[in-house]
Amino acid sequence: MLRKGRGLEREGWRAATRSFFNGTVPKEGDFPVLEGHPKAQENAESAVRRYGLSRRQTAEGEKGKKVKEFQIYRWNPTSPSRPFLQSFFVDLATSGPMVLDVLQRIKAEQDPSLSYRRSCREGICGSCAMNIDGLNNLACLKPIDNDASRPSMITPLPHMFVVKDLVVDLSNFYQQYRSIEPWLKTKGKPENGREYRQSPAERKKLDGLYECILCACCSGACPEYWWNPESFLGPATLLQAYRWVSDSRDEYTAERLQALTEDRDKLHRCRRVGNCTANCPKSLDPEKAIETMKQEHLYPSFLRPLHSTLAV
Repeated sequence: MLRKGRGLEREGWRAATRSFFNGTVPKEGDFPVLEGHPKAQENAESAVRRYGLSRRQTAEGEKGKKVKEFQIYRWNPTSPSRPFLQSFFVDLATSGPMVLDVLQRIKAEQDPSLSYRRSCREGICGSCAMNIDGLNNLACLKPIDNDASRPSMITPLPHMFVVKDLVVDLSNFYQQYRSIEPWLKTKGKPENGREYRQSPAERKKLDGLYECILCACCSGACPEYWWNPESFLGPATLLQAYRWVSDSRDEYTAERLQALTEDRDKLHRCRRVGNCTANCPKSLDPEKAIETMKQEHLYPSFLRPLHSTLAV
């Protein structure tokens, strides 16, 4: 959650960029604070540094234009042929700092037919998930690799049906998410007739779970989800399942767990590969959440230490 308003946030980036452009070190307060998302904060600071330094170098005439090649996956369903990588060249000195800025510029100035999803530009909606240089990420949070000597490759999320270019079909992903009934379920009205109360300690148990934005970066990186997308729910859906199982206000925990275990493949296909955690742009840990759900709710108490040892 942003601790500052959107206007202050934009001014923070401008102040930091001006500092690098002028050759001074920005103050700590120049960067807006992104609570709970250290990777987003780290990426943002890195992008501002690179952008500011690049502008400064250009202004001083040290390097002039800094053109970088971007190899982008292309496929059009209206004229189906083999997919291919198309090269585009962008001057980094006059581009924004993030990969999404490059895509926007290519679409506006070079090829309006390039298709991709985007919306908030702030790492909140999850629309611009794609594979960038081998890792799933959000284009709006991923800084451009400033090394112009090597091209960057941008492809759709792996092992998902491609609709067009960088747009993938997430229908199955959302159907699986809906199957866990991701909303508060109770068997009666609250005592005061107004709201369901929760202690600060109980609320804290949801940290690291509720922040998921359903971008599908984790599911797109999971080998088990690649091979069993119809049966295995995948890390994003299972993370959210654990979020509702852990919510003290929810009164259908037993029913939720029963639904997860009625088909063994839904949950137990997880092999703890760890790609989901490594590719999460929000620094969440789906692998840990899935294993914790198994340990706390699904294994008999006398088997928990044994399973924990074998799973390491």
